[in-house]
Amino acid sequence: MPELPEVETVRRGLQPVMEGARILRVETRRPDLRFPFPEHFAQRLAGHRIVSLGRRAKYLTAHIEDAPVLICHLGMSGSFRVEADDDAHAPGNFHHERPKAAAHDHVVFHLQQAQGGEARVIFNDPRRFGFMLFAENGIDEHPMLSGLGVEPTGNALDGKLLAELLRDRKSPLKAALLDQRLIAGLGNIYVSEALWRAGLLPTRPAGTIARRSSKAAQSSERLATAIRSVIADAIEAGGSSLRDYVQADGSLGYFQHSFSVYDREGAPCRTPGCTGHIKRIAQSGRSTFYCPVCQH
Repeated sequence: MPELPEVETVRRGLQPVMEGARILRVETRRPDLRFPFPEHFAQRLAGHRIVSLGRRAKYLTAHIEDAPVLICHLGMSGSFRVEADDDAHAPGNFHHERPKAAAHDHVVFHLQQAQGGEARVIFNDPRRFGFMLFAENGIDEHPMLSGLGVEPTGNALDGKLLAELLRDRKSPLKAALLDQRLIAGLGNIYVSEALWRAGLLPTRPAGTIARRSSKAAQSSERLATAIRSVIADAIEAGGSSLRDYVQADGSLGYFQHSFSVYDREGAPCRTPGCTGHIKRIAQSGRSTFYCPVCQH
């Protein structure tokens, strides 16, 4: 499943085409994805202008004039591509071949762009774990988004706030960071990377970096900085491009080439001066990668 940087990359790729555009019509080529489409889905969108595209955790949001907010999730294999009348092919060079079967093109947005000309934004999802729903009363009231925690981007997530979120928690540090009620949008890959950058063991009790001591305060600040920086670096690189993920322009991101621990089991640790090798363990059914020498 794509993580936050991948979703943010998709949002940025769609933004120039969709923001300010008027939806001429919407094709739904099947009655459902993971969930059934909302009643009168296409009709409620047709004729309305897209005011802005947003992201909350791993969800894309489209704020539409005189219509409910559209919530989109890519699921396991969902991707968007953009096609204009003068270019019927998705731009971008593919590092790995992408599914192109029209049978998996489940939703097509026909748009009149703000700068003129028409375009199509197509949602392709072979596995159909993605979905599109309406937030009738705004995203903060929708059941899927209302309980989400702080975003791991910007400066809101600092050491002090992180310590407050983790105080007295006995669960492993990695498991706590994956709790979407605490921090929204963090996933398996980037938690492993952030913990390595911060020099913290994924198995240590989460509450140990929230104790009232200078050492714990340094650890929580270091981790908060690592989380923000690894997410920012991944967004800048265009995401990790694992398995089925693809950007809005059809190309793949390349942060995967910068992984320091994820999927590097047995490889030398990249911390300068460290003699350790990356180890893999399973936590809650997911692979965790870390260095047993420089992470404490």
